[in-house]
Amino acid sequence: MKEQFARTRLMFGGEAMDRLAASRVAVFGIGGVGGYVVEALARSGVGALDLVDSDKVALSNLNRQIIATLDTVGRYKTEVMRERILSINPDCRVRVHTCFYLPETRDRFDFSAYDYVVDAVDTVTAKIDLVLRAGEAGTPIISSMGTGNKINPALFEVADIYQTSVDPLARVMRRELKKRGVPGLKVVYSKEEPRKAKDPRELETVRSQEAPKRRSIPASNAFTPSSAGLLIASEVIRDLTGIG
Repeated sequence: MKEQFARTRLMFGGEAMDRLAASRVAVFGIGGVGGYVVEALARSGVGALDLVDSDKVALSNLNRQIIATLDTVGRYKTEVMRERILSINPDCRVRVHTCFYLPETRDRFDFSAYDYVVDAVDTVTAKIDLVLRAGEAGTPIISSMGTGNKINPALFEVADIYQTSVDPLARVMRRELKKRGVPGLKVVYSKEEPRKAKDPRELETVRSQEAPKRRSIPASNAFTPSSAGLLIASEVIRDLTGIG
């Protein structure tokens, strides 16, 4: 075991670390939530990571995304994240998929090759398809619900999708998954009521930089997406290792 993981090994033990080193995790969406998921997985010794995202780093990402700096603006998030992973663990086997996941692109992915799938994408269509494809392959999946327009990290929790409340995205996911007969889904969500933006005039600035086609753009900050991402990563690590 490499020295950089010595303190993690001290916590989890050698057998668990071997499981992590042998695991492949796919993270769909390398943004405010997904970037922190990947960061924690890489620093925990996960041996193989698939990174899926079509976006480039934008200036307005600097307030919340771990890979966003003035030096990385304009570069593909997947490539920046790959470099970051390899600077932490050069032995990690990283595969980059610079594309937007939708049912039309699902054939690019073999879900049976993954030990775990993380859904950190924004669109309901993509989220539902990820859940269905992972279910067909028998691969565990965890999904992030909404983190925008929220400021209290303490209100995030892990739950089954059918036990969630308050969160508007979770409400839509419950309805759509029930229609499709999906019996359950592990999610991270917040019970905090979404807040209204303080300065709506900034909406067009954000839209021009990172989301020109989106009708709805939430406000965000440095600590709620990151908290959700780290909570998701902890669930993945615990499930892969069997540590309670």
